Amino acid sequence: MVKFKDYYEVLGVDRKATEQVIRSAFRKLAKKHHPDLHTGKDKTLAEEKFKELNEAYEVLSDKKKRERYDQLGANWKAGSDFRPPPGYQNVHFRNMNMGDMGNLGEFSDFFETLFGAEMGGFERKRTAQSWSKKGGDLNSQIDLTLEEAYHGTKRSISLGTATSKKHIDVTIPKGVRDGTKIRLAGQGNPGINGGSPGDLYLKVNILSHRLFEVSGDDIVVETPILPWEAITGADIEVPTLDCMVKVKIPPKSQSGRKLRLKGKGLPKKSGVRGDQYVKLNIVVPKKLNKKAKELFEELSKICKDDPRADLFRGY
Repeated sequence: MVKFKDYYEVLGVDRKATEQVIRSAFRKLAKKHHPDLHTGKDKTLAEEKFKELNEAYEVLSDKKKRERYDQLGANWKAGSDFRPPPGYQNVHFRNMNMGDMGNLGEFSDFFETLFGAEMGGFERKRTAQSWSKKGGDLNSQIDLTLEEAYHGTKRSISLGTATSKKHIDVTIPKGVRDGTKIRLAGQGNPGINGGSPGDLYLKVNILSHRLFEVSGDDIVVETPILPWEAITGADIEVPTLDCMVKVKIPPKSQSGRKLRLKGKGLPKKSGVRGDQYVKLNIVVPKKLNKKAKELFEELSKICKDDPRADLFRGY
């Protein structure tokens, strides 16, 4: 005496389900319970569930086997004692749907009771998925400084797949931009039933910089200058992504003026680089000695220019 198996219940489908519905249900559950996606005690439970799913699909996906199984009627309860009705002996089914199942075990006694065993002329085969599926892709974010994005860098990152955690060494190419997606082939979730693993996509997030502001292909650095540098002009040094460079401030420069440094911006797809702009910001010295104050007072007497005259005219 064996226990009755409700194959429809195993796959979670109605007894009138179409072949397509049965196939879809099987693939969804087989993916969920595939032993390769589990470890330890969970792996053992998954193996048993996986065998049960394959056996159910073996019967319900085969027209002749399903017809014979359905002849038992819908009144059987899963797990109840089962005795085969007359006419179920010496059955011969030789064409299996699924192929070899490896080390996941053989068909149940219930299956053999209905469809025969080796001594009854049945070619016993183990079942497995006849399909394979590529593993799912993973998406993650990697934070980079502007310098790392510009020069390129190497990073070691940690991430979890569907089955484990792993560390990956990543090479960041030169010139990546904010929002760029870097594809790491084969570093995603493992495939099912021999399918290739998915890919890992790293979205680049360029962190805010304390000096540089990115504007498309260009970068802007706001640079403080002293009043007399703005008035008389001066040679100063400013940073770029490569090194410090000298910049000539023209006489009578105003705050907000932008000086262009050609080719000192970010690399474009064409291979050329954008520009860097030095945005001037006139600042008043925080500390002035007595002599400096006297000179500024003298300057205020000599210079009668009113910068607000045109701005407020008419009010």
